[in-house]
Amino acid sequence: MPRATSERFNKPHQASAKPGTSKASREQNVSGSTSNPIFNTDRFGQHILKNPLVAQSIVDKANLRPTDKVLEVGPGTGNLTVRILEKAKHVTAVEMDPRMAAELTKRVQGKPEQRKLDIMIGDFVKADLPYFDVCISNTPYQISSPLVFRLLSHRPICRTAILMFQREFALRLVAKPDSPLWSRLSANVQLYAKVDHIMKVGKNNFRPPPQVESSVVRIAPLDPPPPVRFEEFDGLNRIVFSRRNKTIHAGFMAKGVIPMMEANWKTWCAENNQIADDSIDMKTRVERVLTDTGYSDSRAAKMDIVALLKLLSAFHDVGIHFA
Repeated sequence: MPRATSERFNKPHQASAKPGTSKASREQNVSGSTSNPIFNTDRFGQHILKNPLVAQSIVDKANLRPTDKVLEVGPGTGNLTVRILEKAKHVTAVEMDPRMAAELTKRVQGKPEQRKLDIMIGDFVKADLPYFDVCISNTPYQISSPLVFRLLSHRPICRTAILMFQREFALRLVAKPDSPLWSRLSANVQLYAKVDHIMKVGKNNFRPPPQVESSVVRIAPLDPPPPVRFEEFDGLNRIVFSRRNKTIHAGFMAKGVIPMMEANWKTWCAENNQIADDSIDMKTRVERVLTDTGYSDSRAAKMDIVALLKLLSAFHDVGIHFA
């Protein structure tokens, strides 16, 4: 819980809205200051979206239906929330900062939209999430990766997620094999979802402005999901992407990898009521799999998801597991 502050702040005089001033212009004037001493945005990694045109565009990209239940992560003061409420049946907003949650509550208080909004105060990563059809988020930067994988593992599967991230993180999500940003993150997410980059958002659209540019992506989880255990696929990718431009053989021969695989193998044998044969040479077994599959001299930077799945399957065929 953030500590209350007894400091006094002088609020600059704001001219009253003129009759001809548009709603969008008034909203930007209210939320457009470069800093806000009341809301500790730096502590929670939040940058409030202040541009109403960008906010409306993000909500439009979600293609919301009147029957949709929406999960919003990091609503801040509600610039996205009020637009979502206009189109959706119900919104659950998860906010870490109680003071921002209070501000959002005041924003809808006494309005019809109040009955359509539930606010959960706490850590999204640990929260018990309700059913939702769509997720929309101006994502606090420190939970970018946990947010993505929490959404992909949530059941029942949501229809789509419209998420704003720092530009580099967003580009890694949509990266393709043999591109500079193709990574473990790219492969892990694209195995379970279709990911598209849908718009760029400049740093001056936020309060306070972040040091980097932002992008919005659309993540559509595959339904049904592929029958591949995430921990197994990620375990393989941890090894091969640790040296993405080195050969796959070099990755498996790196210090500590073979002992780790031996420990995993013994654990798997114990869990499946099989006797672990201590005479088995794990290094020889791994090299044989790499040779038989033809991936020994391949590089993770150029391997697509199909190739990674074939390699994982070949390891499973000889009893080698990664989780």
